[in-house]
Amino acid sequence: MTLAPAATTTLDWANPSPDAVPRMVTESPGPRSRDWNARMDRHTGHSVTKMVKLHPVAYESGSGVTLTDVDGNTYLDFSSGIVITNLGHAHPRIAEAIGRAATRLDNVHDFATPWKVEALEALASVTPGDLNLFTFFSSGTEAIEGAMRVARAITGRSGFVSFHNDYHGRTGGAASVTSSRSSNGARDPGTYLLPSGHCYRCSFGLTAPGCGLRCATFAGESIDQNLPGQLAGAVMELVTNGNGATVYQPGYVSRVADAVRARGGVFIADEVATGFGRTGAWFASTDEGVLPDVMALGKGMGNGFPVTAIAVREEHAAALEASFPSTSYGGNPMACAAVAEVIKVMQEEQLVEHAREVGEHALAVMRGIAERHPIVGEVRGRGTLLAIELVKDRATREPFGEAGNLVYQEAFRNGLAWATAGHILRITPPIVISKELMTRGLGIVEEAIAHAERTFGYAS
Repeated sequence: MTLAPAATTTLDWANPSPDAVPRMVTESPGPRSRDWNARMDRHTGHSVTKMVKLHPVAYESGSGVTLTDVDGNTYLDFSSGIVITNLGHAHPRIAEAIGRAATRLDNVHDFATPWKVEALEALASVTPGDLNLFTFFSSGTEAIEGAMRVARAITGRSGFVSFHNDYHGRTGGAASVTSSRSSNGARDPGTYLLPSGHCYRCSFGLTAPGCGLRCATFAGESIDQNLPGQLAGAVMELVTNGNGATVYQPGYVSRVADAVRARGGVFIADEVATGFGRTGAWFASTDEGVLPDVMALGKGMGNGFPVTAIAVREEHAAALEASFPSTSYGGNPMACAAVAEVIKVMQEEQLVEHAREVGEHALAVMRGIAERHPIVGEVRGRGTLLAIELVKDRATREPFGEAGNLVYQEAFRNGLAWATAGHILRITPPIVISKELMTRGLGIVEEAIAHAERTFGYAS
Protein backbone atom coordinates (compact mmCIF):
# COMPACT_ATOMS: atom_id res chain seq x y z
CA MET A 1 0.00 0.00 0.00
CA THR A 2 1.42 3.40 -0.93
CA LEU A 3 0.39 6.99 -0.74
CA ALA A 4 -1.27 8.23 -3.91
CA PRO A 5 0.70 10.95 -5.69
CA ALA A 6 -2.12 13.49 -5.48
CA ALA A 7 -3.74 14.87 -2.31
CA THR A 8 -3.96 11.64 -0.34
CA THR A 9 -2.94 12.18 3.27
CA THR A 10 -1.48 9.88 5.88
CA LEU A 11 -4.92 9.67 7.52
CA ASP A 12 -6.44 8.41 4.27
CA TRP A 13 -3.66 5.91 3.66
CA ALA A 14 -3.30 4.60 7.21
CA ASN A 15 -6.95 3.86 7.96
CA PRO A 16 -8.84 1.12 6.12
CA SER A 17 -12.61 0.85 6.41
CA PRO A 18 -13.77 -0.23 9.89
CA ASP A 19 -15.52 -3.12 8.10
CA ALA A 20 -12.20 -4.39 6.74
CA VAL A 21 -10.27 -4.72 9.98
CA PRO A 22 -9.79 -6.86 11.98
CA ARG A 23 -9.79 -9.76 9.51
CA MET A 24 -9.14 -13.08 11.21
CA VAL A 25 -8.68 -16.09 8.93
CA THR A 26 -7.50 -18.54 11.58
CA GLU A 27 -7.13 -18.76 15.33
CA SER A 28 -4.76 -16.38 17.06
CA PRO A 29 -2.03 -17.25 17.73
CA GLY A 30 -2.11 -19.53 14.73
CA PRO A 31 0.10 -22.53 13.94
CA ARG A 32 2.73 -20.59 11.99
CA SER A 33 2.98 -17.98 14.77
CA ARG A 34 3.52 -20.73 17.30
CA ASP A 35 6.20 -22.27 15.12
CA TRP A 36 8.11 -19.01 14.69
CA ASN A 37 7.92 -18.34 18.43
CA ALA A 38 9.19 -21.82 19.22
CA ARG A 39 12.16 -21.24 16.90
CA MET A 40 12.81 -17.87 18.56
CA ASP A 41 12.62 -19.38 22.04
CA ARG A 42 15.39 -21.84 21.21
CA HIS A 43 17.78 -18.90 20.95
CA THR A 44 16.32 -16.50 23.52
CA GLY A 45 15.69 -18.89 26.39
CA HIS A 46 12.09 -17.66 26.48
CA SER A 47 13.42 -14.31 27.76
CA VAL A 48 10.61 -12.32 26.19
CA THR A 49 8.12 -10.01 27.86
CA LYS A 50 5.01 -11.30 29.59
CA MET A 51 2.76 -9.94 26.85
CA VAL A 52 4.50 -12.13 24.26
CA LYS A 53 4.24 -15.18 26.49
CA LEU A 54 0.52 -14.57 27.01
CA HIS A 55 -0.18 -14.35 23.28
CA PRO A 56 2.74 -15.47 21.08
CA VAL A 57 1.94 -14.14 17.63
CA ALA A 58 4.59 -13.52 14.96
CA TYR A 59 4.10 -10.54 12.66
CA GLU A 60 4.90 -10.51 8.97
CA SER A 61 3.89 -7.02 7.83
CA GLY A 62 2.16 -3.82 8.79
CA SER A 63 0.43 -0.99 6.94
CA GLY A 64 -0.79 2.14 8.63
CA VAL A 65 -2.81 1.21 11.69
CA THR A 66 -2.90 -2.52 10.88
CA LEU A 67 -0.61 -5.50 11.47
CA THR A 68 -0.67 -8.88 9.71
CA ASP A 69 0.72 -12.03 11.27
CA VAL A 70 2.40 -14.98 9.58
CA ASP A 71 -0.91 -16.87 9.54
CA GLY A 72 -2.62 -14.15 7.51
CA ASN A 73 -4.65 -12.55 10.34
CA THR A 74 -4.90 -8.76 10.09
CA TYR A 75 -5.19 -6.87 13.37
CA LEU A 76 -6.01 -3.33 14.39
CA ASP A 77 -2.87 -1.98 16.04
CA PHE A 78 -3.45 -0.55 19.53
CA SER A 79 0.24 -0.64 20.50
CA SER A 80 2.32 1.26 17.90
CA GLY A 81 5.20 -1.03 18.81
CA ILE A 82 4.93 0.35 22.37
CA VAL A 83 4.37 3.98 21.40
CA ILE A 84 6.82 4.12 18.50
CA THR A 85 5.11 3.93 15.09
CA ASN A 86 3.17 7.16 15.59
CA LEU A 87 2.49 7.62 11.89
CA GLY A 88 1.64 3.99 11.20
CA HIS A 89 3.60 1.02 9.91
CA ALA A 90 5.62 1.25 6.69
CA HIS A 91 4.83 4.89 6.03
CA PRO A 92 6.01 5.27 2.42
CA ARG A 93 7.48 8.77 2.76
CA ILE A 94 9.52 7.83 5.81
CA ALA A 95 10.63 4.51 4.32
CA GLU A 96 11.71 6.31 1.16
CA ALA A 97 13.68 8.91 3.13
CA ILE A 98 15.51 6.23 5.11
CA GLY A 99 16.19 4.24 1.94
CA ARG A 100 17.61 7.24 0.09
CA ALA A 101 20.02 7.92 2.94
CA ALA A 102 21.03 4.26 3.11
CA THR A 103 22.12 4.32 -0.53
CA ARG A 104 24.37 7.32 0.05
CA LEU A 105 26.09 7.11 3.45
CA ASP A 106 26.04 4.87 6.51
CA ASN A 107 27.97 6.39 9.41
CA VAL A 108 30.51 9.18 9.85
CA HIS A 109 30.25 9.46 13.63
CA ASP A 110 30.03 13.09 14.83
CA PHE A 111 30.82 14.80 11.56
CA ALA A 112 28.21 17.01 9.91
CA THR A 113 26.01 15.69 7.11
CA PRO A 114 23.10 17.33 5.28
CA TRP A 115 20.75 14.79 6.89
CA LYS A 116 21.97 15.64 10.39
CA VAL A 117 21.70 19.40 9.89
CA GLU A 118 18.21 19.08 8.44
CA ALA A 119 17.12 16.93 11.38
CA LEU A 120 18.56 19.40 13.89
CA GLU A 121 16.80 22.29 12.21
CA ALA A 122 13.54 20.35 12.06
CA LEU A 123 13.75 19.57 15.78
CA ALA A 124 14.42 23.21 16.61
CA SER A 125 11.26 24.16 14.71
CA VAL A 126 9.04 22.14 17.08
CA THR A 127 10.75 22.08 20.50
CA PRO A 128 9.50 24.73 22.94
CA GLY A 129 11.34 27.85 24.07
CA ASP A 130 15.11 27.83 23.72
CA LEU A 131 15.44 24.03 23.81
CA ASN A 132 17.44 24.29 20.61
CA LEU A 133 20.59 22.28 21.35
CA PHE A 134 20.50 18.56 20.58
CA THR A 135 22.49 15.36 20.70
CA PHE A 136 21.27 12.19 18.98
CA PHE A 137 21.30 8.71 20.51
CA SER A 138 19.83 5.31 19.61
CA SER A 139 17.64 4.44 22.63
CA GLY A 140 15.57 6.14 25.28
CA THR A 141 17.86 4.80 27.99
CA GLU A 142 20.83 6.50 26.34
CA ALA A 143 18.90 9.76 26.15
CA ILE A 144 18.09 9.64 29.87
CA GLU A 145 21.71 8.89 30.72
CA GLY A 146 22.77 11.79 28.49
CA ALA A 147 20.29 14.14 30.15
CA MET A 148 21.57 13.16 33.60
CA ARG A 149 25.17 13.83 32.51
CA VAL A 150 24.15 17.31 31.36
CA ALA A 151 22.46 17.95 34.72
CA ARG A 152 25.63 16.95 36.54
CA ALA A 153 27.66 19.25 34.31
CA ILE A 154 25.27 22.17 34.90
CA THR A 155 25.19 21.82 38.68
CA GLY A 156 28.42 20.11 39.64
CA ARG A 157 26.29 17.77 41.75
CA SER A 158 25.29 14.12 41.45
CA GLY A 159 21.98 13.59 43.32
CA PHE A 160 18.70 12.82 41.54
CA VAL A 161 15.07 12.34 42.45
CA SER A 162 12.42 10.59 40.38
CA PHE A 163 8.90 9.36 40.94
CA HIS A 164 6.97 6.20 41.77
CA ASN A 165 5.97 4.07 38.77
CA ASP A 166 7.96 6.06 36.22
CA TYR A 167 10.09 4.15 33.71
CA HIS A 168 13.31 5.67 32.36
CA GLY A 169 15.52 2.80 31.22
CA ARG A 170 17.61 -0.22 32.11
CA THR A 171 21.23 0.93 32.30
CA GLY A 172 22.84 2.04 35.57
CA GLY A 173 21.78 5.66 35.90
CA ALA A 174 18.46 5.29 34.10
CA ALA A 175 17.58 2.20 36.14
CA SER A 176 18.40 4.10 39.34
CA VAL A 177 15.70 6.68 38.57
CA THR A 178 13.21 4.01 37.43
CA SER A 179 10.62 2.43 39.72
CA SER A 180 12.03 -0.71 41.30
CA ARG A 181 12.39 -3.99 39.47
CA SER A 182 14.09 -6.99 40.98
CA SER A 183 16.51 -7.16 38.06
CA ASN A 184 17.69 -3.56 38.50
CA GLY A 185 19.84 -4.24 41.53
CA ALA A 186 20.85 -1.49 43.94
CA ARG A 187 20.31 2.13 42.95
CA ASP A 188 23.20 4.49 42.46
CA PRO A 189 24.05 6.40 45.65
CA GLY A 190 22.23 9.71 45.82
CA THR A 191 19.12 8.66 43.87
CA TYR A 192 15.72 8.73 45.57
CA LEU A 193 12.22 7.75 44.47
CA LEU A 194 9.37 10.02 45.60
CA PRO A 195 5.60 9.45 45.61
CA SER A 196 4.04 10.68 42.39
CA GLY A 197 0.91 12.77 41.97
CA HIS A 198 -1.30 9.88 40.83
CA CYS A 199 -4.63 10.91 42.35
CA TYR A 200 -6.40 7.59 41.83
CA ARG A 201 -3.79 5.92 44.01
CA CYS A 202 -2.72 8.83 46.22
CA SER A 203 0.19 7.89 48.48
CA PHE A 204 -1.10 10.33 51.10
CA GLY A 205 -4.71 9.14 51.15
CA LEU A 206 -5.97 12.57 50.12
CA THR A 207 -8.40 13.79 47.48
CA ALA A 208 -7.90 16.57 44.97
CA PRO A 209 -8.37 19.48 44.81
CA GLY A 210 -8.69 19.85 48.58
CA CYS A 211 -5.32 18.16 49.11
CA GLY A 212 -3.39 21.30 48.18
CA LEU A 213 -1.11 19.08 46.06
CA ARG A 214 0.55 17.59 49.13
CA CYS A 215 2.56 15.34 46.78
CA ALA A 216 4.27 18.36 45.21
CA THR A 217 5.05 19.90 48.60
CA PHE A 218 6.45 16.58 49.76
CA ALA A 219 8.86 16.50 46.82
CA GLY A 220 10.56 19.65 48.06
CA GLU A 221 10.61 18.41 51.64
CA SER A 222 12.14 15.09 50.59
CA ILE A 223 14.89 16.79 48.59
CA ASP A 224 15.73 18.89 51.67
CA GLN A 225 15.96 15.77 53.82
CA ASN A 226 17.82 13.49 51.42
CA LEU A 227 19.90 15.74 49.15
CA PRO A 228 20.60 19.08 50.89
CA GLY A 229 22.91 21.01 48.57
CA GLN A 230 23.45 17.84 46.49
CA LEU A 231 20.58 17.87 43.97
CA ALA A 232 21.59 17.67 40.32
CA GLY A 233 18.06 17.25 39.05
CA ALA A 234 14.71 15.52 38.86
CA VAL A 235 13.65 13.12 36.12
CA MET A 236 9.92 12.89 35.42
CA GLU A 237 7.47 11.38 32.95
CA LEU A 238 4.85 14.12 32.51
CA VAL A 239 2.26 11.55 31.42
CA THR A 240 3.38 8.07 32.35
CA ASN A 241 3.80 5.30 29.81
CA GLY A 242 4.62 2.02 31.55
CA ASN A 243 2.25 2.84 34.41
CA GLY A 244 -0.58 3.42 31.99
CA ALA A 245 -1.11 7.05 31.00
CA THR A 246 -1.27 8.67 34.43
CA VAL A 247 -2.23 12.33 33.99
CA TYR A 248 -1.58 14.66 36.91
CA GLN A 249 -3.64 17.41 38.50
CA PRO A 250 -3.15 20.87 36.98
CA GLY A 251 -0.21 22.57 38.62
CA TYR A 252 1.47 19.43 39.96
CA VAL A 253 4.27 19.22 37.37
CA SER A 254 5.02 22.94 37.52
CA ARG A 255 5.08 22.87 41.33
CA VAL A 256 7.58 20.01 41.27
CA ALA A 257 9.73 21.81 38.69
CA ASP A 258 9.71 24.96 40.83
CA ALA A 259 10.72 22.96 43.92
CA VAL A 260 13.61 21.36 42.05
CA ARG A 261 14.91 24.63 40.65
CA ALA A 262 14.55 26.40 43.98
CA ARG A 263 17.03 23.86 45.34
CA GLY A 264 19.53 24.37 42.54
CA GLY A 265 18.52 21.35 40.46
CA VAL A 266 17.71 20.79 36.80
CA PHE A 267 14.24 19.70 35.68
CA ILE A 268 14.51 16.83 33.16
CA ALA A 269 11.34 15.93 31.28
CA ASP A 270 11.27 12.36 29.98
CA GLU A 271 9.32 12.88 26.76
CA VAL A 272 10.52 9.66 25.14
CA ALA A 273 6.96 8.33 25.04
CA THR A 274 4.97 11.57 25.19
CA GLY A 275 6.74 13.57 22.49
CA PHE A 276 5.94 14.09 18.82
CA GLY A 277 2.19 14.37 19.11
CA ARG A 278 1.49 11.32 21.23
CA THR A 279 -0.42 13.30 23.89
CA GLY A 280 -2.07 15.69 21.44
CA ALA A 281 0.69 18.29 21.73
CA TRP A 282 4.16 18.29 20.26
CA PHE A 283 5.40 17.73 23.81
CA ALA A 284 3.53 17.08 27.06
CA SER A 285 5.50 19.82 28.80
CA THR A 286 3.62 22.38 26.73
CA ASP A 287 0.28 21.29 28.19
CA GLU A 288 1.82 21.39 31.66
CA GLY A 289 3.04 24.96 31.17
CA VAL A 290 6.61 23.95 31.99
CA LEU A 291 9.78 24.61 30.01
CA PRO A 292 12.22 21.86 31.01
CA ASP A 293 15.95 22.49 31.29
CA VAL A 294 16.57 19.23 29.43
CA MET A 295 14.18 16.94 27.52
CA ALA A 296 14.77 13.32 26.59
CA LEU A 297 13.16 12.55 23.22
CA GLY A 298 12.55 9.31 21.36
CA LYS A 299 10.10 6.64 20.21
CA GLY A 300 7.83 8.49 17.77
CA MET A 301 10.56 10.76 16.41
CA GLY A 302 11.82 8.07 14.03
CA ASN A 303 8.54 6.18 13.55
CA GLY A 304 10.30 2.88 14.20
CA PHE A 305 13.86 3.69 13.21
CA PRO A 306 16.02 3.61 16.38
CA VAL A 307 16.75 7.26 17.06
CA THR A 308 16.45 9.36 20.21
CA ALA A 309 17.86 12.66 21.42
CA ILE A 310 18.20 15.14 24.21
CA ALA A 311 17.15 18.76 23.85
CA VAL A 312 19.02 21.26 26.03
CA ARG A 313 18.34 24.95 26.65
CA GLU A 314 20.77 27.29 24.92
CA GLU A 315 22.07 28.73 28.20
CA HIS A 316 23.49 25.29 29.01
CA ALA A 317 25.64 24.95 25.88
CA ALA A 318 28.86 24.67 27.88
CA ALA A 319 27.40 21.93 30.05
CA LEU A 320 26.23 19.98 27.01
CA GLU A 321 29.74 20.11 25.59
CA ALA A 322 31.27 19.11 28.94
CA SER A 323 28.95 16.09 29.18
CA PHE A 324 30.80 14.41 26.27
CA PRO A 325 27.62 13.39 24.40
CA SER A 326 29.27 11.51 21.51
CA THR A 327 27.80 8.11 20.52
CA SER A 328 28.66 5.50 17.89
CA TYR A 329 25.32 5.41 16.08
CA GLY A 330 23.55 8.59 17.16
CA GLY A 331 22.85 10.97 14.31
CA ASN A 332 23.61 8.58 11.47
CA PRO A 333 22.16 9.63 8.10
CA MET A 334 19.30 7.11 8.10
CA ALA A 335 18.18 8.10 11.59
CA CYS A 336 18.32 11.79 10.78
CA ALA A 337 16.43 11.31 7.51
CA ALA A 338 13.67 9.59 9.47
CA VAL A 339 13.48 12.41 12.02
CA ALA A 340 13.31 15.17 9.41
CA GLU A 341 10.64 13.38 7.37
CA VAL A 342 8.50 12.52 10.42
CA ILE A 343 8.43 16.16 11.47
CA LYS A 344 7.74 17.33 7.93
CA VAL A 345 4.77 14.98 7.52
CA MET A 346 3.37 15.93 10.92
CA GLN A 347 3.62 19.64 10.21
CA GLU A 348 2.19 19.45 6.70
CA GLU A 349 -0.79 17.32 7.74
CA GLN A 350 -1.46 18.84 11.19
CA LEU A 351 -1.30 15.43 12.81
CA VAL A 352 -0.72 16.75 16.32
CA GLU A 353 -4.15 18.38 16.23
CA HIS A 354 -5.63 15.13 14.94
CA ALA A 355 -4.12 13.19 17.86
CA ARG A 356 -5.70 15.59 20.33
CA GLU A 357 -9.12 15.30 18.70
CA VAL A 358 -9.09 11.52 18.45
CA GLY A 359 -7.89 11.33 22.06
CA GLU A 360 -10.79 13.43 23.31
CA HIS A 361 -13.15 11.19 21.36
CA ALA A 362 -11.55 8.05 22.81
CA LEU A 363 -11.79 9.29 26.41
CA ALA A 364 -15.50 9.95 25.93
CA VAL A 365 -15.99 6.38 24.69
CA MET A 366 -13.87 5.00 27.54
CA ARG A 367 -15.92 6.87 30.15
CA GLY A 368 -18.98 5.14 28.77
CA ILE A 369 -17.22 1.78 29.13
CA ALA A 370 -16.39 2.63 32.75
CA GLU A 371 -20.05 3.38 33.49
CA ARG A 372 -21.13 0.00 32.14
CA HIS A 373 -18.52 -2.25 33.74
CA PRO A 374 -17.90 -2.63 37.48
CA ILE A 375 -14.31 -3.88 37.15
CA VAL A 376 -13.21 -0.65 35.45
CA GLY A 377 -11.70 1.53 38.16
CA GLU A 378 -10.33 4.44 36.14
CA VAL A 379 -9.96 5.52 32.53
CA ARG A 380 -7.28 8.11 31.84
CA GLY A 381 -4.76 9.57 29.47
CA ARG A 382 -4.23 12.30 26.93
CA GLY A 383 -4.17 12.17 23.14
CA THR A 384 -3.41 8.61 22.08
CA LEU A 385 -1.59 7.68 25.29
CA LEU A 386 -4.51 6.10 27.14
CA ALA A 387 -5.28 3.42 29.70
CA ILE A 388 -8.05 1.54 31.46
CA GLU A 389 -7.32 0.30 35.00
CA LEU A 390 -9.14 -2.82 36.18
CA VAL A 391 -9.97 -3.41 39.84
CA LYS A 392 -11.62 -6.19 41.80
CA ASP A 393 -13.67 -3.70 43.77
CA ARG A 394 -14.15 0.00 43.12
CA ALA A 395 -14.21 0.74 46.85
CA THR A 396 -10.90 -0.96 47.67
CA ARG A 397 -9.34 -0.38 44.22
CA GLU A 398 -7.49 -3.70 44.48
CA PRO A 399 -5.73 -4.33 41.14
CA PHE A 400 -7.34 -7.08 39.04
CA GLY A 401 -4.38 -8.52 37.19
CA GLU A 402 -6.04 -11.83 36.33
CA ALA A 403 -8.86 -10.04 34.56
CA GLY A 404 -6.40 -7.80 32.75
CA ASN A 405 -4.49 -10.76 31.36
CA LEU A 406 -7.73 -12.39 30.20
CA VAL A 407 -8.93 -9.15 28.56
CA TYR A 408 -5.60 -8.86 26.77
CA GLN A 409 -5.80 -12.39 25.38
CA GLU A 410 -9.49 -12.24 24.45
CA ALA A 411 -9.13 -8.94 22.59
CA PHE A 412 -6.07 -10.26 20.78
CA ARG A 413 -7.98 -13.35 19.68
CA ASN A 414 -10.61 -11.01 18.26
CA GLY A 415 -8.13 -8.97 16.24
CA LEU A 416 -6.74 -6.26 18.52
CA ALA A 417 -2.94 -6.20 18.58
CA TRP A 418 -1.74 -4.39 21.68
CA ALA A 419 0.98 -4.35 24.34
CA THR A 420 -0.49 -4.78 27.77
CA ALA A 421 -0.58 -7.25 30.63
CA GLY A 422 -1.88 -7.09 34.16
CA HIS A 423 -4.53 -4.77 35.54
CA ILE A 424 -3.65 -1.74 33.38
CA LEU A 425 -4.84 -1.92 29.77
CA ARG A 426 -2.59 0.33 27.69
CA ILE A 427 -4.25 1.86 24.62
CA THR A 428 -1.67 3.46 22.35
CA PRO A 429 -2.61 3.20 18.66
CA PRO A 430 -0.75 5.24 16.04
CA ILE A 431 -1.65 8.92 16.41
CA VAL A 432 -3.05 8.82 12.87
CA ILE A 433 -5.84 6.40 13.75
CA SER A 434 -9.32 7.55 12.70
CA LYS A 435 -12.10 8.14 15.22
CA GLU A 436 -14.02 5.30 13.57
CA LEU A 437 -11.23 2.77 14.04
CA MET A 438 -10.52 4.02 17.56
CA THR A 439 -14.18 3.33 18.36
CA ARG A 440 -13.94 -0.08 16.67
CA GLY A 441 -10.91 -1.03 18.75
CA LEU A 442 -12.44 0.17 22.01
CA GLY A 443 -15.49 -1.91 21.16
CA ILE A 444 -13.28 -5.00 21.03
CA VAL A 445 -11.79 -4.01 24.40
CA GLU A 446 -15.24 -3.61 25.93
CA GLU A 447 -16.34 -7.02 24.64
CA ALA A 448 -13.24 -8.55 26.23
CA ILE A 449 -13.95 -6.78 29.54
CA ALA A 450 -17.48 -8.17 29.49
CA HIS A 451 -16.04 -11.64 28.83
CA ALA A 452 -13.74 -11.27 31.85
CA GLU A 453 -16.60 -10.11 34.05
CA ARG A 454 -18.65 -13.17 33.11
CA THR A 455 -15.65 -15.43 33.69
CA PHE A 456 -14.99 -14.03 37.16
CA GLY A 457 -18.65 -13.83 38.20
CA TYR A 458 -19.27 -10.09 37.88
CA ALA A 459 -22.04 -10.33 35.31
CA SER A 460 -24.58 -12.86 34.13
